[in-house]
Amino acid sequence: MNLVHSLAESFYDVFYTKEWPGDSSGRPSDLSIAEAYQVQDLVTKMRVDRGEEVVGYKVGCTSGAIRSQFGLNEPISGRLFRPYIHREGVELDWCDYVNCVIEPEMVLRIGKDLEDGELTDTHLIDAIDYVSPGIEIHNFKFWFSTPSSQELIASGGIHAGLVIGKKKVPPGELSFANELFSVRKDGEVVTEAPASEIMGGPLKSLRWLVKSLAQRRMRLAKGSLVIPGSPVELVKIGCDTTVRIEIGLLGSLALSFQTGRIVPGL
Repeated sequence: MNLVHSLAESFYDVFYTKEWPGDSSGRPSDLSIAEAYQVQDLVTKMRVDRGEEVVGYKVGCTSGAIRSQFGLNEPISGRLFRPYIHREGVELDWCDYVNCVIEPEMVLRIGKDLEDGELTDTHLIDAIDYVSPGIEIHNFKFWFSTPSSQELIASGGIHAGLVIGKKKVPPGELSFANELFSVRKDGEVVTEAPASEIMGGPLKSLRWLVKSLAQRRMRLAKGSLVIPGSPVELVKIGCDTTVRIEIGLLGSLALSFQTGRIVPGL
């Protein structure tokens, strides 16, 4: 079995077991970026075969804060899966995650197929049905000592779930680059930054995603959800914690983590 396939099996297993499955014959850093996406594609196929559904994409490492936190220097993309998409008001079990961290996100609902080509801001805004506030959840664990873009890609961006707020704002009402993101943990503000820190704005992140998918002979389909990244660093979550994010005109979204609770996805 070659390295791409063996690592795909390992990253598939580790998502569910939360433990790296024994010794590996190689490391993600031994892969090229293209091979790391091959690992992600194979893991995606295995998860779909298991009964999960791909509902969209995430873009990661879009801000200087996140890249500095990971020691990386380029954005990556990963998939979003149902049943790990949750509605506002859900309570999640903190024990279901490894080193649980969160970040605030704009959740874009794509209303038209998007392919590489004429991708002005106006064109992208016209392709978005609505925007909601969201909280992305991560298993903040690199299984190899030095973080690498290849491991981040192979793991799907250490993505573990997404909570989406009820509010749906027409994209034309938003100033995408200027909306202020903030995070409160147990009532206290722990970080904040403007959306311009997301590669110059969320629309630039969306444009990067469409172009990146096109290079892999893929397209962003109508009905997809996209989270274009966060301008702030990841926020560590402890058990029995409530976190609230605020994103400009999108408003706020709260999420509570408890222990011993099992909650179905959307």
